[in-house]
Amino acid sequence: MLPLQQFTDYILQHQLFEKTEHVLLAVSGGKDSVLMAQLFKLAGFNFSIAHCNFNLRANEAQRDEAFVKLLADQLEVPFHVVHFNTNTYATQHRISTQMAARELRYNWFEELRTQQGYQYIAVAHHQNDAIETVLLNLVRGTGISGMHGILPKRGKLIRPLLFLSRHQIDQLMDDAKFSYVEDSSNQSSKYARNKIRLKVIPQLREINPNLEETFAQNIVRFAETEVLLQQVVTQTREKIFLEENGTFYVTIEAISNLNPQKLLWFEMLKPFHFTNAVVDEILASLDKQSGTSFYSSTHRLTIDRERVVISVLAKHDDQIYYLHQEGSLEIGNQHKLTLHFEDCPGFTANKKVACIDAALLIFPLIIRYKQDGDRFKPLGMKSFKKLSHFFVDEKVPLPQKSNVPLLINGNGELIWVVGMRQDERYKVSATTKKVAIFEVLNL
Repeated sequence: MLPLQQFTDYILQHQLFEKTEHVLLAVSGGKDSVLMAQLFKLAGFNFSIAHCNFNLRANEAQRDEAFVKLLADQLEVPFHVVHFNTNTYATQHRISTQMAARELRYNWFEELRTQQGYQYIAVAHHQNDAIETVLLNLVRGTGISGMHGILPKRGKLIRPLLFLSRHQIDQLMDDAKFSYVEDSSNQSSKYARNKIRLKVIPQLREINPNLEETFAQNIVRFAETEVLLQQVVTQTREKIFLEENGTFYVTIEAISNLNPQKLLWFEMLKPFHFTNAVVDEILASLDKQSGTSFYSSTHRLTIDRERVVISVLAKHDDQIYYLHQEGSLEIGNQHKLTLHFEDCPGFTANKKVACIDAALLIFPLIIRYKQDGDRFKPLGMKSFKKLSHFFVDEKVPLPQKSNVPLLINGNGELIWVVGMRQDERYKVSATTKKVAIFEVLNL
């Protein structure tokens, strides 16, 4: 018997959606999403089905699409389908196939939701998915938000099956004799999530047979802890942040008095999109030279004597560009900067190429032009030199000084005066394990 009452109670308890609202269901054809669709039909909810064909498993992908279309016909609901060239997208964006598929499907779901007027997107994640997400986050490194994993509702995305475990779904599907299709890639340990599902969780269940129930309880506690943390962060931010015309000021003394400092400062900088690595560098640089700047994708943080200043990057902002990963980036209409990695240490006399110790890089890297106070250690020198003095020594004409791109690390340090000289601190050494090769080309 299907758990209809539990299903509707869960939706009501977490206020996932109203019965009158139209929900878009993401259906792959597997057990989880098929059960979700059947429960939506049995409950009398207003829904449609969306299916992504990623063209990754040849005949299987076509089989899945045909099955989901048949399911939508049987349930008498609208059916949407899209075909993706996932491998091409992954190659173009230099990301994994899994990440490419994730980006493609969620972008399409949201586009479809807004175009067709759906109120929510429902995905069939269950308790074991939540466990896998928490374990993955722990292995890769996470804050408190990663400890609670996936939530029943986040924005327009809802997960109405989180009250069920994988075992319960298997049993329900067997009892109801619902048809479904099996994704053969689920049995491959090639992917990190599958390794946790197939190898780690069975070992943990031997220690705790009630693993799903225990994790469900832990996830609730962590979610409540995050709420409490955000209350403290909000109260502290209101006390120590001074805002004037969209620019924020915080005294270094106030930052130094935070306890626990790293956790609270990281959470307070979240709205400004600074990465964890950059936050570490900011804290380590509070007593350094005034004028040191750090960048996120949206803001600049500058150390200004006894305080830090956080300001929004202007649209032009001296033409600041960001390099988030291996690949290429056009800088204005003049230059193109490329980055790739090699395992063998190397050196070149070509000034248009810089060989950097990759372990020292903090992403995102920033490409910008000269600012007051810029300085670096030119390769081969032991002391710092002002960039303005370097330009004088190199006889750079005055009009050109503002057109020389500068490669800046995520910690604000100048890595390379592009096409001229790299910094001594970032040179390749005998201990270097991976080399970042930067090359600038004229457009």
